[in-house]
This record gives sequence, structure tokens and C-alpha cells, in this order.
Amino acid sequence: MRRRVVVNADDFGLTSGVNRAVVEAHVRGIVTSTTAMVRQPAAAEAAGLALAHPALGVGLHVDLGEWAFVDGGWVALYDRVDADDAGAVAAEVDRQVERFSALFGRPPDHLDSHQHVHDSSPVREVVDAAASRLGVPVRGRSGIRYVGGFYGQLSKGEPHHEGITVGALISLLSGLPDGASEVACHPGYVDGLADSRTMYVVERERELQALCDERVAAAVVDAGIELVTFAELP
Repeated sequence: MRRRVVVNADDFGLTSGVNRAVVEAHVRGIVTSTTAMVRQPAAAEAAGLALAHPALGVGLHVDLGEWAFVDGGWVALYDRVDADDAGAVAAEVDRQVERFSALFGRPPDHLDSHQHVHDSSPVREVVDAAASRLGVPVRGRSGIRYVGGFYGQLSKGEPHHEGITVGALISLLSGLPDGASEVACHPGYVDGLADSRTMYVVERERELQALCDERVAAAVVDAGIELVTFAELP
């Protein structure tokens, strides 16, 4: 069995700097797919860039808020709805699906969420229902192995830059098992991020450098990996 890998860049639409980096990582690097935050300021720009790069798969990055670990506890940097209110979550997810279709001219080809809020109830059930209606996969629950190890912070936001080096990415890719996998990433340029209420900033440019490194592209070939989008997977 061959190894088929989606390299998905989260946070498309967060800022113009993130948008530029996602497209660069697609054109010059190994990124095949992205997920859009349609409620963020640069979402319309992201849609235009996606239209100009039709080989880039695009899904919906359900955006209910961002939380940071501060003084021993998690605090909301922003939230769109109460993530424990199933009705409010369902209405917000529906709005974001509709907004995606209006911006991109088509439905998303997969669903995931910012900071993995779709892994917990009631968001889990809402996102699963939306994906079922759309006929698309959900990150981590569709027979496509999710691989989140290429990340520059630990669980509470502590720096972990050794996780986003060229060597770390090559090791991660080379160690993937047969079958379909999704490798997540977060490339970006830092301009504009100070105003975006995100806890992941300086790591984004380091990720971009690794994703575009020729040694990584060579490792993909050496490992016999086929880079694909979600739309290309059964």
C-alpha cells in the first residue's frame, strides 16, 4: 500500500501574511491543502488567492475562538459563541459554511477547527453533522490519519521550536505509515499577526522555511510519498 499524504496549512484568511505564506508553501513547498477561517479579516483575499491557485485544496477551519494558557489557566482571547451551547454552535457553523461557499464559490472539501474544538461535545456532533450533509471528511475522524507533530509549541503554549525544523519535518514524513495521512502545518509571515489575537506567531515563519526547503521535497520523493488533496482521497 502506498503512502498518500495531505499537507494541510491551517488559518488561511487569518491575515494577509498568513495568506501569502500558505500560497508560497503550496507553490514552492509541499503544502497541498489549506483550511480557511472565513470570519477573519483576510478571508476574501484568501478566496481570491485560492481561485488563482486551483490545485490548492481548500476546506473550512471552523473558528469558534482562540484560547491561551495564562497564569495557570485557559483564557479566551476571543470567542464567537459559547462552545458549550449546541444551538449557538450549530448556527455559527452553518453561517461559516454559507460564508465559505459565498467566498470560494463552492463548498469546502473537508472540515476541521481552530484549536481542535471539534474534538469535544457539542462541537463534535455539530461539525460531524455538517460534514455529513456536505459529504466531506472531518479531521481525525474519516479514516485519514491525523498527524499534528509538526508544531512549534507544547500543549500550554511553551516554545518547542525543535519541532518545526527541517530535520523534524523530514523525520515525521519519513516515519508515516502506509495509507492516507494528513500532516498539519501553520505557515505565515508575522506582519499583521500582532492584531490577530493568536498565540502562534514567530513559529509560523520557521514552519514556512521548513515546508519550502529542498531537502524536505527530496525526502518526500525518497519516501515514495504521493502528495494529494482531500478531494483526491476516497
